[in-house]
Amino acid sequence: MLLFSVVVILLQTDSTCCGLPFYNGFYYDHVMNDKGNGNGEIHFNGVKLVVETPGDPIFTHRGANITLSCHYHYDPQLDKPRKIRIKWSKLREDSTKDQDVLVAVGLKHRSFGEFRGRAHLQQDGPGDVSLVIRDLRLHDHGRYRCEVIDGLEDESGIVDLEMRGIVFPYQPHHGRYKLNFHEAKKTCEEQDAVIASFEQLFKSWEEGLDWCNAGWLADGTVQYPITLSREPCGGKAMAPGIRSYGDRHKNLHRFDVFCFSSALKGKVYYLAHPQKLTLEEAKQACQDDEAEIAKVGQLYSEWQFRKLDRCDAGWLADGSVRYPIASPRPKCGPPEPGVRTFGFPKHGKFGVYCYKRS
Repeated sequence: MLLFSVVVILLQTDSTCCGLPFYNGFYYDHVMNDKGNGNGEIHFNGVKLVVETPGDPIFTHRGANITLSCHYHYDPQLDKPRKIRIKWSKLREDSTKDQDVLVAVGLKHRSFGEFRGRAHLQQDGPGDVSLVIRDLRLHDHGRYRCEVIDGLEDESGIVDLEMRGIVFPYQPHHGRYKLNFHEAKKTCEEQDAVIASFEQLFKSWEEGLDWCNAGWLADGTVQYPITLSREPCGGKAMAPGIRSYGDRHKNLHRFDVFCFSSALKGKVYYLAHPQKLTLEEAKQACQDDEAEIAKVGQLYSEWQFRKLDRCDAGWLADGSVRYPIASPRPKCGPPEPGVRTFGFPKHGKFGVYCYKRS
């Protein structure tokens, strides 16, 4: 019978230990491997496997190509290359099972789900197992784990991928606090957006977002941002911040939702038309202009990234009427920039905002 021993020395985990962005301190002395000295055994004396990933988040936008850096090495360096397996996964915000992105052995790799055909390893040099993702989608933002597996041992690092964009509160046409969690996620997707994370809401609050209606977030909590304390929103005595209702039942409880959208591949514009339109006429007018009626998330993105400024109320695909103001002025609403809304008129005629893909 072949005997082998494994010695593991546990060191304190520290994200900045030894000057490395990520390091969890596993050492091993003797480890089984497929190839080695003829009897399937390779001896390591005081050798450690180290995985390095960036300490700072990577910022990008929808439609971009991005590289999530991950490198590994042995300390001290080995004389012969090792047969290792690479696994990239995406951590879920709701604490369910991680989402598989890609696995690789040598030059062979396989990507999964929505990443199929969009993800591959960079492999520019020894120890480079960075993940390349093409044509980023809104769902791609989040935390990714780079895992290097060597026999019975594995080391991993985390990469934060953050998307530049805008958070906006959304309330459906049938009124306030009508959405359970699952309906909230679907509602955001219908507006060319995704349900916002807490980090995205917090960043928007830092930039001035103030909204007194509670809304769902991606982690299943219900919260709302307040920059100006007032009685209906927690009271004047409570400091500005993110007010939280905590975790709520995803099927039974109902609230509004905070959605997140990023840069567009196309363009939103106010359609020049000789007359005002009903909603159905507005949809047809955009089609006649080889476009489609814009969604709420698209209007917010155009306002945020391209500073769309128009003091004309126009229909959107959900039946709401809104207009974007980048430079506040008299007769165009409040003194702050923003997307103004007329709600969901049942009658009346307005202009229309169209979206034309690139």
